Amino acid sequence: MTEDVVLSLGRDAIWTTVLLAGPLLIAALVVGLVVSILQAITQINEATLTFIPKMLAIVVMMVILAPWMTQMITSYTTELFTSLPNYVR
Repeated sequence: MTEDVVLSLGRDAIWTTVLLAGPLLIAALVVGLVVSILQAITQINEATLTFIPKMLAIVVMMVILAPWMTQMITSYTTELFTSLPNYVR
């Protein structure tokens, strides 16, 4: 296995992780910003107030994106296992 193959495997793994985690993190970021703006407007300074809305947003996004996320990780894993004999040489 050459350095190029190892770097390619690492790059693909990181890119797949970014694609899977990105939408969830963006949803949590947007909800956090909205709740923070509402806290600033109403002058409510409660640090734990953002936790529940963020968790709900992440759960909703996971339910909505579950088929796509499953297809993405399945295709990555299938590709990895299919090309495994080429890596062993």
